Amino acid sequence: MKILVVDDDKEIVELLSIYIKNEGYEPITANSGQEALDALAQHSDIALMVLDIMMPNMDGIEVTKRVRKDSEIPIIIVSAKTTDMDKIQGLITGADDYVTKPFNPLEIMARIRSLLRRSAQQTSKNVPDKLEIGPITIYKDSHEVVTESGNKVQLTALEFGVLYLLASHPNRVFSADEIFERVWKQESVVSAKTVMVHVSHLRDKLEEATDGEKVIETVWGVGYKVEV
Repeated sequence: MKILVVDDDKEIVELLSIYIKNEGYEPITANSGQEALDALAQHSDIALMVLDIMMPNMDGIEVTKRVRKDSEIPIIIVSAKTTDMDKIQGLITGADDYVTKPFNPLEIMARIRSLLRRSAQQTSKNVPDKLEIGPITIYKDSHEVVTESGNKVQLTALEFGVLYLLASHPNRVFSADEIFERVWKQESVVSAKTVMVHVSHLRDKLEEATDGEKVIETVWGVGYKVEV
């Protein structure tokens, strides 16, 4: 899972990156507001952003405003501004949390874990039981996949988990590592190969059942998605 760290102080970025790695996440770094927006555009699977306010050219408040136009990614603002009005402004703009400098990196990590749990729970609540994606209908509770002609597609539990994850987030690209963490619920150094094999089997079954229609797309060098 990728965490974006944005601060013009490179020492802070390096420090947080170390703690993020130690927690098993992948740090993505930026030293300016524009670099942050570029990173979000390049990595569609970033799960959370830790964002400094006081940066030249484009501050964290402006970055938050732009991100919130089309994304609900959790944002933790980290700032030397400590007044209540500064915190209120950050939260009103769209941040999910606000931490003042100097900070304890362990506190930042605790807040990251909390927000990621909350985000995952909210996503789970918002996902309907029935999903219609192209030529198939997916039923969450019964773990059934049915084609337009009424035929059931026989999938393993892991194959269904991969399909439901992608289908419940249409057009979003998931990396192999993120798919493994969410579906297998563990971390592994061989996650990319494991996911590739399961996606290949899943794709073969879906195409056979739907006369060759493609449901899962590969975004080379990035991951997989279901496009709607």
